[in-house]
Amino acid sequence: MILHPGILALLGGSLLSVLLLIKASGLGLTILLRWDGTSSSEQQLALEHKTWLISSLLNAGLGFQIVSGVLFLATVEAIHPLFVGAMCATGTLNANLVGWLVLLVKGLLFFAAALWVIFNRLDQRSEDAPLLRPKYLALLLITPLAFLDLTLQYSFFSGLHPDIITSCCGSLFSEQGQSVLSELAALPPVTAMALFFPVIAIYYVLTLCCLRSQNALLRYLLFITVIVAFFIALAAIISFISLYLYQMPSHHCPFDLLQAHYNYIGYPLYAGLFGGTLFGLLPGLAAPLQHHPSLSAHIDQLDRHWLWISLIGMTVFLAIALWPMLFAPFTLLRSG
Repeated sequence: MILHPGILALLGGSLLSVLLLIKASGLGLTILLRWDGTSSSEQQLALEHKTWLISSLLNAGLGFQIVSGVLFLATVEAIHPLFVGAMCATGTLNANLVGWLVLLVKGLLFFAAALWVIFNRLDQRSEDAPLLRPKYLALLLITPLAFLDLTLQYSFFSGLHPDIITSCCGSLFSEQGQSVLSELAALPPVTAMALFFPVIAIYYVLTLCCLRSQNALLRYLLFITVIVAFFIALAAIISFISLYLYQMPSHHCPFDLLQAHYNYIGYPLYAGLFGGTLFGLLPGLAAPLQHHPSLSAHIDQLDRHWLWISLIGMTVFLAIALWPMLFAPFTLLRSG
């Protein structure tokens, strides 16, 4: 099982990423202890050169962590025919419940790694590197998370055996189940829509207001709204969006959307949601940094780009979700 190409790529890439992060963390710790931006000593110059080396290592290591979640989902989807009872990625994850922890950790790593890379590039644009200590402190937290991800992945894949009889989405996302996921599946579509659409509308209003105003409070409100919208959108996918995409009144699985039978529609759907969320967080996170003169101009320049990318991502997600609702003959009015 562990010799599957996708599994080897995941474990090999994760191992290499962790090694790079450990190396970078060691150098980063040295910088944290010895950095003196006011000094022009030989030691300080050497440390400044090392920061560029660390950045190169981290672009590779964290870059893999950003995309590894997609590779993980594609792999667990690809190997599901090996297990009795598995119809999609859900069956693979249920064959060894550690897989659900891997999925959670990879979600955290996606945001942590992407935010680190973005703010590192912002810091490198400045002359005095005001984010140097915060970003290397953050790196010391990301590295153990990446090691946990590697450990959990190995435990998950090594614990998979073809003789396992697993359960699939029909039971896990059943409205009669006892799990949190089954409770989301049982959430009435009308109730889910009543939560989903107003929050999305608030997101659009705040984003458009941020494009017209430099007000920091608007960006903080957008930051909170994006987080709330992200979790409500995930719940909405299980509760009613999946039903419209499948054109079936009781099929709530969020993973079947990744299959060829449904034109891999899940990949752009989730990419839009995760990308829109990531870039929607950035203006609020960057707003407190405006007091740094060396960062202010760069943040003003990037702020609008972040907002537009977030809008595009969320619009892609919303367009895919709304298309079957508006143009397909299937309706949930009777079942809602």
